[in-house]
Formats: sequence, structure tokens, C-alpha cells
Amino acid sequence: MSREGGVIGMERESILENPLLQKSELGRPMRRGFTLPGSQFTYGRPNLSTDGGTAEAMTGWTETVPLPVYQKLNKRQRDFITLNKAAIQCGLVSAPEHAQFRATHDVRRQSSAGDKAHHKLRRIPPSVTFGVPTRPSTPVFDLLEHKYQDRWLAERRKLEEAKLEQSEERNLGSGRIYETRASLLRKFQPSVEQTPMWNLKRFKTITPHLETFRSLRAREKSFNHHSHDAVARTGVFGHGIYEAAKT
Repeated sequence: MSREGGVIGMERESILENPLLQKSELGRPMRRGFTLPGSQFTYGRPNLSTDGGTAEAMTGWTETVPLPVYQKLNKRQRDFITLNKAAIQCGLVSAPEHAQFRATHDVRRQSSAGDKAHHKLRRIPPSVTFGVPTRPSTPVFDLLEHKYQDRWLAERRKLEEAKLEQSEERNLGSGRIYETRASLLRKFQPSVEQTPMWNLKRFKTITPHLETFRSLRAREKSFNHHSHDAVARTGVFGHGIYEAAKT
């Protein structure tokens, strides 16, 4: 390594590759010890496709051939477990014997399914189309009928109703009266069975001799009409004339 015009130690190529031994130069960035090609080297990927310009583009379409994909094959690691097992089976127990056995024998680990999936490349088909798909056109009839507005209003109405129900469930103690046993008994009205009208026993088994209705349905319909019409008639049973309007 040169220092103030002199040389200290032996010059070797590893000095230029070690960034800790590089001296900083004025007005230049710090060297990292990488060996770069000369000024005649061109960086980048070579463009192997040649075209004929505008004339060839107007006469026809030239298909581009995809470049081959080079996959770097990773070397599998050594299987020391299998090597140690084989060495012990051969009767080798000391460290020098194991080192000599490993130098003369080589066993590699088998690649797992995860390693195969990791190194598997996905080839994009040539017919694939890149970009965002075009959005379908909006129907004009839905716009004229304000369908989107009605749908939005219905959704907002449902959300507001759900929020109102949640707020009512949270505020159970504010303004709500809890029913107790006494209040329920106060409101309870027992059902009263309607007893039939009193009649002589000898007339209970006698059937009517005259039936003026055509059927039982017509009889029930007539009685229902009479009960509704008796409200506006005079008399105890509602058989009189219609009452005059009261002012």
C-alpha cells in the first residue's frame, strides 16, 4: 500500500479489494473494492431483435421471440448426518478418520417440495393482456329512473333503522317502564265463558221445524250483516228505523 510516495509492505491484488485499506480521495466517493470492467464495456441487456423500421411495420407484423430464461441451479448441501452414520458403520470413531472419510465420500441432501416450488418459475403466456379491465357501461334506463338514488336511500334507511334499534337497546333504563308481577296482574283479564241462554229441558232436544235460510253459511252471513247494521238503527235489538244524524 502506497503512503506519501512510499510503499509499506508487500503489494498484492487483495489490497485493492479490501475497502478498509482504501484511502479517501479528494472530491471523489469512497471506493468499495469492487473490480469493474473498463470504459469500453457496455452495461445492460443486449437487444437481439432487429427490425426493418417503418417499411417492415407497414408490410406485416413481426412476432417477437421470447428470450430463454436461465435458472441458476443451487448446489445442494452436504448431508452430514448420513456421512457420520456411514463412517460409524465402517468403524471410524476418531476425528481425523471422520475428516478423511468426508474427503473421500460425498452425500448431498435431497431437495424438498418447498425448494422445488421456490425455484419453479412462472412463465407468462404470450396471449395475456396487461392492464386494468374496462369498466362495463352504465345502463341509461337505470339513470333515468333514478334507480341508484333509490337504492342508496333504501340502504341509508336500513342503516338508520339498525342504529336506532341499537340505541334503544342500549338505553333500556331511560324512559322505559319495567313490568312487574303486580302490574301484569292488574292488566290481566280472565276469559269469561259464554253460558247458553236458559231454556226448558223439553225444548233442548226438539229441532226447528222451519228453516228459512238456504244453508248454514247464508245464516251466519245474514246474522253478521244484522249485527253491523243494528248500530245505526233504533230499538233495543236494532230492528227499528235508521236514526237521524246527530249534530
